[in-house]
Amino acid sequence: MDYVLQVTELKKSFRGHLSIGVHHVLDGINLSVPKGVIYGFLGPNGAGKTTTIKILGGLLFPDSGEARIFGRSSADRSVRRRMGFLPETPYFYDYLKGAELLAFMGRLYGLSPSQLSRRVPELLETVGLKGQGKLQLRKYSKGMLQRIGLAQALIHDPELVILDEPMSGLDPIGRREIRDLILSLKEQGKTVFFSSHILADAEMLCDQVAILVKGRVVQEGILEVLLGSEVRFWDVTLRGLETFSPPPGCSVLTHRGGQVLVRVESEAILQTLLDKARAEGASVRSVMPHKVSLEDLFMAQIPGGGP
Repeated sequence: MDYVLQVTELKKSFRGHLSIGVHHVLDGINLSVPKGVIYGFLGPNGAGKTTTIKILGGLLFPDSGEARIFGRSSADRSVRRRMGFLPETPYFYDYLKGAELLAFMGRLYGLSPSQLSRRVPELLETVGLKGQGKLQLRKYSKGMLQRIGLAQALIHDPELVILDEPMSGLDPIGRREIRDLILSLKEQGKTVFFSSHILADAEMLCDQVAILVKGRVVQEGILEVLLGSEVRFWDVTLRGLETFSPPPGCSVLTHRGGQVLVRVESEAILQTLLDKARAEGASVRSVMPHKVSLEDLFMAQIPGGGP
């Protein structure tokens, strides 16, 4: 398999204040990111996600282990031309206009004036900022700053895009816009590696995920395989029942105005419930299966977070 990014036994620690104690942030993590996927790097706050991403971006060096991008060390400057990077809290010169920022970043990557004259307006349109390029960054909203940040990460048309918490702090509309942008990057054949603690977004986007807890990867793989196809329970809505006593193995969640919502734990009990309801003259309005979600998988890895 063609891997764009590989991390092997990566370790990183920081000394505490006044040189008292050592905080082990990364404890031998391993990651493998194939070409052309959207890869979610998930974990609670403080798990080590940002530290890992800083190492991938060449901003920090590991104590041991290695991170390789396109087969080269992440510290190798040559890989920067093939990757784009957006930190969680980027700092931009807020007196610059959006188009000026992109032109500045493009010049750092060696783009010519003719290339920039095409690339800057193209990117502004791609990230939904067409018509906003002449506005100073200090007048941008949080969502607009995230989009211009993504645009600067794409200015040199990289093959790999690394994003640290790209949906953090955005409202639902802003999150949807960033999700759509990430999906469009995959359609262009790019590989996207992003960290997040927003699991609903990750489940909608990701082909593969890794879950990081206290500096260790506790789950990694293809999301569809990790979640599986097994149904955990069913929610059944029945109508036309003033009173109803469900069979064992069921629990009534709500009962209002002749409508009953029942949770069923097994397929065998589901059929028993449906037979009983119909025998009592009820109509079955809906049967909703619930499979394992990314949140279920995630919480099961957190101490005290789930079964």
